[in-house]
Amino acid sequence: MKKNKVIFWIATIIIALWEGLMPIATWIFAPEYLTVGTKALFYPDYFAKALVIAKVLGVLAILYRHTPAKIREWAYAGLSFNLIFAFISHACVDQNIAYMLMPLAFLAILALSYFCQSKIQYNG
Repeated sequence: MKKNKVIFWIATIIIALWEGLMPIATWIFAPEYLTVGTKALFYPDYFAKALVIAKVLGVLAILYRHTPAKIREWAYAGLSFNLIFAFISHACVDQNIAYMLMPLAFLAILALSYFCQSKIQYNG
């Protein structure tokens, strides 16, 4: 039980930093870099801003203890879709293997967070 909580929090903190803190910090402190990644994939500028908002809301839904289970499930699903489509976008546009593997690595960390969270709720 304790092992699952430790793994859950380590994985969740990594996701919170990568999917929540980094995008919002970029928007606040270096807005000129906000659209660099999405422009390279030929997405419009407004897509980057919408993506940041969705990521931050998803991370908050996962971190907040009293989030209803259905909302938390949708947050995990939304972040998963984001990472899957990031992989697909990189595979189709720039075909850089490092850019393609990074979303998959974070998807694995997100999955670890999800499965440990499910075990904690089930046992807990």
